[in-house]
Amino acid sequence: MRDSIYFFWINNRLIVIIMMVMIISCRCVLGLENINPIFFDEGLSHLFGEGNLIRSPDDRSVRLLLDKYTGSGFISSSMYQHGFFSSLIKLPGAYTAGIVVAFYTSNGDVFVKNHDELDIEFLGNLEGKPWRFQTNMYGNGSTNRGREERYRLWFDPSKEFHRYSILWTPTKIIFWVDDVPIREIIRKEEMEGDYPQKPMSLYATIWDASSWATSGGKFGVDYTYSPFVSEFKDIALDGCNVSDSLPGEINNNNIGNYNNINCSVSDQFLMTNDYSTISPKQAAAMRRFRERYMYYSYCYDTIRYSVPPPECVIVTAEKNRFRDTGRLKFGGSHPKVHKARKRRRRNRSTPVVSADL
Repeated sequence: MRDSIYFFWINNRLIVIIMMVMIISCRCVLGLENINPIFFDEGLSHLFGEGNLIRSPDDRSVRLLLDKYTGSGFISSSMYQHGFFSSLIKLPGAYTAGIVVAFYTSNGDVFVKNHDELDIEFLGNLEGKPWRFQTNMYGNGSTNRGREERYRLWFDPSKEFHRYSILWTPTKIIFWVDDVPIREIIRKEEMEGDYPQKPMSLYATIWDASSWATSGGKFGVDYTYSPFVSEFKDIALDGCNVSDSLPGEINNNNIGNYNNINCSVSDQFLMTNDYSTISPKQAAAMRRFRERYMYYSYCYDTIRYSVPPPECVIVTAEKNRFRDTGRLKFGGSHPKVHKARKRRRRNRSTPVVSADL
């Protein structure tokens, strides 16, 4: 919810109306009554970075630090066959070039050669330049057929917490930022094993990716700014917990037994929850987000894929904005939008909204 100010000129008098309006940048997230945060001890474990993972006294939040010695991360204590994975996240500020903060699901530790993965990766930048982020999907080790999209955000993710979520069901995948669905992947039969189908764990990490994260590796991590701190709180894990159903530690010898686990009740819960349905209002918000903030899509990268992968939905108006490399023709900004706003401000007979996506 945000205060918006409308200005009207009536009989040469300036009338100001203040209204509370809901816009895309609101943090009313997915019907919070349907998100059940857990305590760290309930479902999460330390992954790496001794001393660089700091839990809050109430066990509801955790800080991940990167310094010149190590990054850090945590992992879910269980593996899930489908699920909803969500967290409020606040990223480091100032100079963050070379840094990656990742919130993702994977089974790479178990299926080394044919792993599945769903990624939200935040890519640091030079001081004064915005964070960028990407989403990606791998199925059955299809790392040579990456399906990444890259975006900018409509807010500064280092100033306050925002909720980032991944929904994975038998039929669809949705990536959410607050209550905005930014990407939906509908499972197609032609995808075969490229759609994630094996149990995965949730991960969150911060690490040094100087070799590629910022301008292709041109700018690396500057540790005079360290420690870099990313914060996670109100973490939610909903899904079919296969670890509870398999005896002992899950490994390559027994993971095949997950096929015998009945996840129908859990899957039904996921697929009927609010976060599994995109309303008309949210669909419009997703379209606006992708029009204004997506700057790379594999679906429009015809050099990489002469035939788009089967799950791609080609939107002609969207496609016309991209080169054959999948990148925007005119950079990441959209000057026509800003010029239109300026024209509206000059026209006193037109209401002016103080904030809009």
